[in-house]
Amino acid sequence: MAAGTSVVSLTVASAVIPGLSTNADFSDLREIKKQLLLIAGLTRERGLLHSSKWSAELAFSLPALPLAELQPPPPITESGEKKKDDETVDSLGPLEKGQVKNEALRELRVELSKKHQARELDGFGLYLYGVVLRKLDLVKEAIDVFVEATHVLPLHWGAWLELCNLITDKEMLKFLSLPDTWMKEFFLAHIYTELQLIEEALQKYQNLIDVGFSKSSYIVSQIAVAYHNIRDIDKALSIFNELRKQDPYRIENMDTFSNLLYVRSMKSELSYLAHNLCEIDKYRVETCCVIGNYYSLRSQHEKAALYFQRALKLNPRYLGAWTLMGHEYMEMKNTSAAIQAYRHAIEVNKRDYRAWYGLGQTYEILKMPFYCLYYYRRAHQLRPNDSRMLVALGECYEKLNQLVEAKKCYWRAYAVGDVEKMALVKLAKLHEQLTESEQAAQCYIKYIQDIYSCGEIVEHLEESTAFRYLAQYYFKCKLWDEASTCAQKCCAFNDTREEGKALLRQILQLRNQGETPTTEMPAPFFLPASLSANNTPTRRVSPLNLSSVTP
Repeated sequence: MAAGTSVVSLTVASAVIPGLSTNADFSDLREIKKQLLLIAGLTRERGLLHSSKWSAELAFSLPALPLAELQPPPPITESGEKKKDDETVDSLGPLEKGQVKNEALRELRVELSKKHQARELDGFGLYLYGVVLRKLDLVKEAIDVFVEATHVLPLHWGAWLELCNLITDKEMLKFLSLPDTWMKEFFLAHIYTELQLIEEALQKYQNLIDVGFSKSSYIVSQIAVAYHNIRDIDKALSIFNELRKQDPYRIENMDTFSNLLYVRSMKSELSYLAHNLCEIDKYRVETCCVIGNYYSLRSQHEKAALYFQRALKLNPRYLGAWTLMGHEYMEMKNTSAAIQAYRHAIEVNKRDYRAWYGLGQTYEILKMPFYCLYYYRRAHQLRPNDSRMLVALGECYEKLNQLVEAKKCYWRAYAVGDVEKMALVKLAKLHEQLTESEQAAQCYIKYIQDIYSCGEIVEHLEESTAFRYLAQYYFKCKLWDEASTCAQKCCAFNDTREEGKALLRQILQLRNQGETPTTEMPAPFFLPASLSANNTPTRRVSPLNLSSVTP
């Protein structure tokens, strides 16, 4: 809040503001549009620009109203909480700025607490009180106040968003006493997306589309974000591209779009997006993040970090910029700065799995396995079906010599859909290390089957490792045909070519001496029950017919 702005000016009783009560259903879209336009003006007047823009954008997606039914916009007055940033010297970077405290918060809390007890705070005043409590890390009190704010002024999207940022799991959500209003549906769809409950979120957004918000670019972008969160990259890219056609001047969520382009190494598309957003508004945090991603893709990490810093100067609470800046510091081997950036990201939103995962990677570089195990566990709790978190956990357990736990992690990573195709190889090597030869062979066979059944021509660095082990395994089992086929496959790789040739010579020599092959496998091929405890069905896998496999 700007210096000299009185708290009293934000505590006008909500009872004198007509038209702000909301029904629980979507039966009257005309009335909903009037409510959205009214709250857009009221929030803009108070400097709550994000909420104002959200309401106006949602109103625009609904059918037009006759001019006679529109209320004149309220007069615009200056407002906004800028004192802390204004008193921070420009020479400080965002990492240092994040440590600067607003000394007026305690005084504000005392004043607002008195007005709260006297029931003098309207919906906006309650929102301000909640923000102060949140900044003072009084989370439980802040949640209660934000819930109260949604009851008093349900149309204010900012209060719902602040509440969303404080809810860490579905259990907390169950115990909230939320108002029975149509705004609750938008809140639930948003928080389901944040809590990685993507199926529920997509159903909520589909319901909102069905009741009349089919033209809402906000809903379309949120659906794209939901697919981004479950790493359905093709679907998310398709929706974002369609959104760009419908609303070419939209900047919201374009940083998420740029993350997808970055993952796919789509340099020219990312360059075009960066230039386009720069022409629209170069002083937006999303624009800075898109440009930062572009420079990162070009391996210009210093420039990338500079643009993420610019984003944080514009908005110190912008979660994506903190996380991305942590990644850039990691690339520049500046681990202390990376740790600071990731910690700031977690302060903004404790549900940011990327920051927890980044901290785990940083401590892994610093060879501190107990620390990285803690952070990888937190990332896994937020993304239980993300194979990358499980593989990272498995590697940590291996370093700590907790091999049973490591095996469980690798198997679970494979069961949920191993995006990097490495879990089976790591599990096989672990079995190999423990001289569990049948289980190791089983994993290598399944690995080979998977990489050749996906239909992609991709170079897998561990192919030669798998063929080498299987060739030696079949050789020990006196299965000459299978051993010979695997040895021939080894000859296709530089690192195993000589071993493959030597093994072929041995097989030929033994055959010439009349050594007979084994007619049955020495042990059944199955994964041990201890690794199947996660209810993932396992099936007996017969030896791979390698003659049909071509590298």
